[in-house]
Amino acid sequence: MLSAAARPPTSRPLILDLIHWRSQQSPDAPALFFAGRWYRYRELEQRANRLARRLQALGVRRGDRVGILAHNHLAHFDLLLAAPKLGYLHTAFNYRLSGPELAPLLAQVQAHCLFVDQACRPLLEPSATPQLALEDYEEWLAAGSPEPLPAPALSADDDHLLLFTGGSTGLPKAARLPYRQTLGNARATVEAWGLDASDCALQCTPCFHAAVNVLALPLLACGGRVVVLPQFDAADYLEQLARHRPSLLFMVPTMYQMLVEQPAFAETDFSSLRWAISGGAPCPPSVQAAFIRRGVRFKQGYGLTEAGVNCFGMALDEAGRKPDHVGRPLPGLEAVVRGTEGQALAPGEVGELTLRGEQVFSGYWRQPEETALALREGWLWTGDLAQVDESGCFRIVGRRKEMYLSGGENVYPSEVEAALFRCPGVLDCAVLGLPDPLWGESGLAAVVLHAGQEADAARLRQALREQLAAYKLPRWFQFLPALPKTGAGKIDKNEIRRRYLAAQAASAA
Repeated sequence: MLSAAARPPTSRPLILDLIHWRSQQSPDAPALFFAGRWYRYRELEQRANRLARRLQALGVRRGDRVGILAHNHLAHFDLLLAAPKLGYLHTAFNYRLSGPELAPLLAQVQAHCLFVDQACRPLLEPSATPQLALEDYEEWLAAGSPEPLPAPALSADDDHLLLFTGGSTGLPKAARLPYRQTLGNARATVEAWGLDASDCALQCTPCFHAAVNVLALPLLACGGRVVVLPQFDAADYLEQLARHRPSLLFMVPTMYQMLVEQPAFAETDFSSLRWAISGGAPCPPSVQAAFIRRGVRFKQGYGLTEAGVNCFGMALDEAGRKPDHVGRPLPGLEAVVRGTEGQALAPGEVGELTLRGEQVFSGYWRQPEETALALREGWLWTGDLAQVDESGCFRIVGRRKEMYLSGGENVYPSEVEAALFRCPGVLDCAVLGLPDPLWGESGLAAVVLHAGQEADAARLRQALREQLAAYKLPRWFQFLPALPKTGAGKIDKNEIRRRYLAAQAASAA
């Protein structure tokens, strides 16, 4: 199975100083659009050189962490592109966290300095970490020389980024992403997805998240164009789409759903788009269908911070036939579905997805125990349940920790959610397991209905009974105006569980 599930790595060595190379290939081509103007590749190279020199003057050395706490800003990309010129680790923090949530992350990473925008400054406690205000960033940057520094002796195994991911103890872990992951995944994405210099994308997902690498970094690698939006606003996004005519879209399902609900969606011209890809969670079929009716070809993506945001790819025709599949591994990546004893499972069987290859991360920052749990004998255990078909095409079933046992039978929430989406009136939903004194665990379905629909649990249960075995039917239904989301835009099932149990406890008091 291993060879069937692997793609050969490219033989070309990685170019670590991507922007220096790109500025030589297409110096005058537009690269990034931000705050009303385009920045060309030669300008990004000059900005990266200026930033490296300014940081060096502050005492930043190879291996230091340089942080940023800000909404989407050109500085995110300056820091990303300047990192190989000095050897620091670009570290972005989640501006959606509270001050008490941020404090331990800052202490964990111990950044040499921190770029902060005005909106985020109230989140910070008094700290010894020097803060650089983004309001003064352009003036501060301009004081640096555009001439390059002597290149540090970096290798593809050196760390490029620290990105935070959810931790099992509740404290996010900082994943060490080496250049072989960030730039290797970008190159594999360009090759497998057929990107080129004519492509353009809108960067609206938060730059503190790994999703910034889905299209932005691959497009910079191949000479394409990236439009950086400070944040996502559905109405503004449709206006920017009409203005910039992107060829590619990437968002999480919630964002696509918000676009569909906009009055302007029906009149928006999507003819420039080659395809749209959704990540973070399965996109509701009704949302996909709305884009398909507008002529947009749609496919499902899969990735994770620890192994690169783009792990699979598939042709658009096949994606249309298999809308719930993510495709085959990108070049240089192996994927195997394994059972609880570590054995490779046969096609069609559900097990944990494991990945191996150059784009797998180096481990968690100063957390060897957590690293050892995730990386075993060279394989990353993703925590995601998957199955592969006879053709080698993978499908993500759900999170291992979300699967629950009802009467001794495995229940996969994603299967129940897919059935719920086929029920009339359901706009959004999430299913999770809760303790049940009779069956061990039973399902809670949190449901958002289309406007004007009546909350009728009995009707939904009957509609599900026609699709699912009895043990898969949710025992409890909770109707909500909207589902809570994480900072990455994913449905927050822990918060759904907390709210439901709190409501039950309050009603029993």
